[in-house]
Amino acid sequence: MRRSIHQEVFIMRRSIHLAVLASLATSLVCGTAWAQSQAANAAAKLKPEVYTGTVIGIGGTMGGVSRGFTLSISGYTSDEDTQRFLDALKEFKQDGLLKAISKEKKGWVAVDGHTGRDINVIRTSMTEDGKQRIAIFFERWLQMYEVRQGTRSRDYPFAFGEFFIDEKGKGVGTFVPMAKIKFVVDKKSGKRTVELENFGTYPAHVILQRRK
Repeated sequence: MRRSIHQEVFIMRRSIHLAVLASLATSLVCGTAWAQSQAANAAAKLKPEVYTGTVIGIGGTMGGVSRGFTLSISGYTSDEDTQRFLDALKEFKQDGLLKAISKEKKGWVAVDGHTGRDINVIRTSMTEDGKQRIAIFFERWLQMYEVRQGTRSRDYPFAFGEFFIDEKGKGVGTFVPMAKIKFVVDKKSGKRTVELENFGTYPAHVILQRRK
C-alpha cells in the first residue's frame, strides 16, 4: 500500500497471475475442491450464514469511529463466474465489470447509517492455519453529493471486504468502502495482474461473530 500525498489515494496491491485461476483480488482466488463444494452447498441452503460485529475506522476523519456491521451470505461465486467477471474487466474495464456483476446477489452487507447493499461476488477458501477466508466484492453505496457534484470518488465504484473466521465462528478482517480495480502489467515478470486501489482512507478494521 502506498500513499499519494497530492491525491490522498492509498493503493492496495493484490496481484494475481492470470496463469492460475485469477480473481478480482488475491483473496478472491480459490480453485480448490473445498471451495467449489462450499459454493454448491450454499446454493442448496435455505438459511444464510449471518455474521454481526463492528467496523472501526482507521485514520482520517473516521479514525476510531465504530459502527455496527452485518454480513449475510446466501451463496458463493463459482470459478466459472469469477473468470467471466475477469474477462469483462479485461475487455471493457470497470464499466464492463459493473455490468457483468450487476445482477449477481450472493448476500448482503449493512453498516449502521447506510441501507443494506447486495453483495455481487463472494469467494471463500481455507488458510494454512485452518481458518475460513471470505472475500466480498460489490458495487458500493453512492452518495447523493457524488452524483450531483461529479466528484472524483465516482471513479471508485466498488467496495471490498476480506475476513478470516475461526472454527468457533469468530473473525477479523478489513473493509474497503471505496475502491477501483484494473489490470496492470508487472514490471518484473511482465505478467498481467489485477490491482485494487483504495480511495481516501485506510481500510477499516472489522470484528465479527457468526450467528448460531
